[in-house]
Amino acid sequence: MSEKITFILDGNTIQGEPGQTILKAADAAGRYIPRLCSHKDLVPHGSCRVCTVLVNGRPQAACTQPAAEGIVVESGSPKVQKLRTSIIEMLFVEGNHFCMFCEKSGNCELQALAYRFGITAPRYPYQFPYRDVDASHPDIFLDRNRCVLCGRCVRASRDVDGKNVFQFVGRGRDKRIAVDARAGLGETNAAVTDKAIEVCPVGAILRKRVGYAVPVGKRQYDHEAIGTEIEKAAPAR
Repeated sequence: MSEKITFILDGNTIQGEPGQTILKAADAAGRYIPRLCSHKDLVPHGSCRVCTVLVNGRPQAACTQPAAEGIVVESGSPKVQKLRTSIIEMLFVEGNHFCMFCEKSGNCELQALAYRFGITAPRYPYQFPYRDVDASHPDIFLDRNRCVLCGRCVRASRDVDGKNVFQFVGRGRDKRIAVDARAGLGETNAAVTDKAIEVCPVGAILRKRVGYAVPVGKRQYDHEAIGTEIEKAAPAR
């Protein structure tokens, strides 16, 4: 049996396995660290920075930073919460998110994070960028207005589906999700059953003809805050 790693998270002693990230160790202990680009079935990427924590006073991405013996991690401190709130607000204003008529509303992780952090409206000015929509695929809808560049679709298509349908192109403000066909998503070998379609945390990649199938009030985050399932799974103390 491997030896446990012991560290401090928000004043609580956490035990993790060698090789675990801070995020994985916290999840196993029932301590939710907010995240967006991270997904349990995908290789960590560290792109969204919503999971930023302070490790011995220095900011690190919890989804990629290994847990280590004796480190002191801050996740729920006012300083970290303020930083996370700003990141979430910037994700909203950098895209075009219209939650009231988005098919993902109630199941959207970005929206759920905003509710958890008490964000009713971003403090920053909206940028209203021009983003195109790709409806060329018979079963899949790609709306770049809602894309937060988390890279989940890129990793899932590459590592799980073995297809490389999605990839990042451009830099800075011009960075966006592209597909591996000039004519659009309809000319790719993407399938509606692909993992890449399932893992999108927002309403950027959707299956057609199933929007609003689950009524308001019965969607994933209608009654419980995001992260509740991790907190409920906490081991007995």
